Amino acid sequence: MKLKFSSIAVLIILLAATFVSGCASNYKESTVQSADYVVTEEYDESYARNAMGEAEYGDSGGASSVSVDRKTITTVDMTIKVSDASEGIDEISKMAVASGGYVSSSSIHDSYYDSIEAKEGYITVRVPESEYSSFLEDVGELGEVTSKSVNAQDVTEEYIDVSARLDNLERQESRLQEILNMTETVEDVLAVEKELERVRGEIESLTGRLNYLDDRVEFSTINIRVTEPRPIAHSWGIRDALSESVNGFISMVNALIVLVGYLLPLVIVLIFFGGAGLLIRRRIRKQ
Repeated sequence: MKLKFSSIAVLIILLAATFVSGCASNYKESTVQSADYVVTEEYDESYARNAMGEAEYGDSGGASSVSVDRKTITTVDMTIKVSDASEGIDEISKMAVASGGYVSSSSIHDSYYDSIEAKEGYITVRVPESEYSSFLEDVGELGEVTSKSVNAQDVTEEYIDVSARLDNLERQESRLQEILNMTETVEDVLAVEKELERVRGEIESLTGRLNYLDDRVEFSTINIRVTEPRPIAHSWGIRDALSESVNGFISMVNALIVLVGYLLPLVIVLIFFGGAGLLIRRRIRKQ
């Protein structure tokens, strides 16, 4: 026979479940105590071993030391100079696939320096964490590595926290499902289903975050810029001489314009006074 819950009782249970979920979000330290898992009847040691990594336990059953399995996201940025950028991009793609990875994106285009054309490419590959060192060595053999930087982001704390919150939410979901099966009134059913929907939404969000972290940890991201050597242009000084002559001509024209600007007012004054003097002399002669 099913039990009949009042609305007040259901709300009290929901508030308690919400409180438990809030407590679980505070789980961020590598050493865990059973009081943090108030959502469970008793502390689950098997989960602690899985969440925190390999642990050594003493005879009394308490945790004496914990060895955490570190979760690190590795990102590499490098530039390599090869004889042919297109062939270099193709070779890097093949190497990524051979190492168990894949190409995330790639592009190649023409670049110009001092009117000299050369190709330049970019490629982003994802390779397994265990293979990325040997992959970088193979890429280095394609040409000259002119720059390289490695960034390792430790996400162990976030991974453990998300895992713990997800575990507690799944336990909360099971209990809410049990409560839903025991409720009879429409009001109680709606209240429990609303809380159950919220919990399931958080479970989906945390599950997606864990999947993202797993992918980023298991596969290193390597961004590679591929360039070609710039050919040397031999102009024997003709181009430079022509450029200098043109610049000299332009400078001379500018100087003449400035000179005319200075002399023009003087010329106007001289013409004015000269004309006036000529008129005066003509009148004097007529008299």
